[in-house]
This record gives sequence, C-alpha cells and structure tokens, in this order.
Amino acid sequence: MNRSQLYIHIKQTYGTDPESLWQKYPNYAVFRHDDNHKWYAIVMNVPRGTVGLTGEGMVDVLNLKLDPNLIDDLRARPGFAPGYHMNKMHWVSIVLDGLVADEEIVNLLDMSQQATR
Repeated sequence: MNRSQLYIHIKQTYGTDPESLWQKYPNYAVFRHDDNHKWYAIVMNVPRGTVGLTGEGMVDVLNLKLDPNLIDDLRARPGFAPGYHMNKMHWVSIVLDGLVADEEIVNLLDMSQQATR
C-alpha cells in the first residue's frame, strides 16, 4: 500500500482527511478523530536509516498507536520499526514499501483508530 492508496482508504473508511500540521514538513500528515482530536495515524517521509533500512533516500512510513504487546511482536518482523518520533511503547512505524500486506495494514489501522476513541 502506498501513501495515495492509504489516504483514499482512510477517507472512504473513516471520513478523515490528512492534516499537514508542520510547515517545515509538508510531507507529514496526521489523521485524527473529529470528536476528541486524538491522532490515530501519522504518515511521514523519512530517511531510510531512521527506520533501520539501508541505502540512501527517503521512505514513507505509517505510524499507528497499538497495544504494546502487539508492537513487540510486530517490531521483530521486517517492515516494522519503533514508532518514529513517537512513544516507542505505544506506537509502531510501518514502512510503506510493499513488504507489509495491504490487508494487514488495514487491520492495524483499524485497531489504532479504535484504540484512540
């Protein structure tokens, strides 16, 4: 799943539009609940090395808030990293490079959306 596909899914499923909160980082987008304003997803474009990848350049990541026990299991797998710029106990980064299946991303996104209600 790439950034565009993710944005479409979030809009169709949750009715949420991406918010760019930082002028310095126009490629960062936050998704939050309309009622309580809690964030449930963040999409960022970060240097590959910041999420444990080799090579040059940038990569899109999706940060989700999940159960800490699940996060421990996920971080042991390729395509997952500690939540970039977030509380690493409660947030996980998913690299949006095709390694993690779309269905799994959608399921984890739903968990994050529900956990932040």
